[in-house]
Amino acid sequence: MYSFNRRRFVKASIVSSFLALFSKDSLAGTVTPPEIEGPFYPLTPQKDMDFDLTSVIGREGTAQGQVVFIEGQVVDQNSNPVEDATVDIWQANAAGRYRHPHDTNPAPLDPDFQGWAIVQSGKQGKFKFKTIVPGAYPVNKDWTRPPHIHFKVSKRGYSELTTQMYFPANELNSTDILLQAKSKNEQQLMIARTVSESPFTLEYIITLGSA
Repeated sequence: MYSFNRRRFVKASIVSSFLALFSKDSLAGTVTPPEIEGPFYPLTPQKDMDFDLTSVIGREGTAQGQVVFIEGQVVDQNSNPVEDATVDIWQANAAGRYRHPHDTNPAPLDPDFQGWAIVQSGKQGKFKFKTIVPGAYPVNKDWTRPPHIHFKVSKRGYSELTTQMYFPANELNSTDILLQAKSKNEQQLMIARTVSESPFTLEYIITLGSA
């Protein structure tokens, strides 16, 4: 599995996020690019689907891996906040394994990692998740997927959006088949922006199009 030096990663993230901020501002109003749902959308029902993916109801442990806070906002194409949108996220654990019966990755499962959450965007269309940085994982011998988080966002009156959020300054982004199939502008909209190093916090803005 891919690993990285946290301090180097965060410093590079802050620099790249600062440079990307201006280009993202110029793309305001552009719908967040869609992406395939992938084969690992959760199938098994679970009671715990709240904003904190680092713990599971009924268990005393905490998820393995680097904790990250995702501060997000759902907006329309005029940059107006979209309140009460359903925000559905799922991801691999720190070892790169999904809690899914079809994931054949031999990496271990983490019983203390929630892995899937559904919340509503609140005032100003904002939402926040506490999770861990997902591990990279091999698709085949020539392709390793970079850390990413899947999002599915819906609200009546808007087109449902399924997309993927990528982590800034990750070297695997440059070789990912799905991300590199996007234009440079589209990639900027799919890569989160670093807000702070401590606690490690990323910002991700999701723009929905009208139905």
